[in-house]
Amino acid sequence: MADTFLRIYEVVRRIPAGRVATYGQVALLAGNPRWARVVGYALHANPDPAGIPCYRVVNREGRLSPAFAFGGENMQRTLLEADGVPFLPDGRVDLGRSLWDGTEGV
Repeated sequence: MADTFLRIYEVVRRIPAGRVATYGQVALLAGNPRWARVVGYALHANPDPAGIPCYRVVNREGRLSPAFAFGGENMQRTLLEADGVPFLPDGRVDLGRSLWDGTEGV
């Protein structure tokens, strides 16, 4: 499992500021499209929140995690807004404007 988490962390590190990725997208880029739930476990156990921007991962509908491990849903939104990620009136991330394409990165 440790190797799987490391692969997930490497993908999440590449998500640039102002962009988000979905759990499924991270799973696919980490090597297995069935790992979406594993991505959630890995991010919850993030050993380096400053270096692995787990707050940039949202669900496929652009919803934030109510169980965000590093301060809750409000903190996730605050961090995303600081990155310049746009939100829709219903509180979801505007995926049409901010979904990462998987190629650009830091």
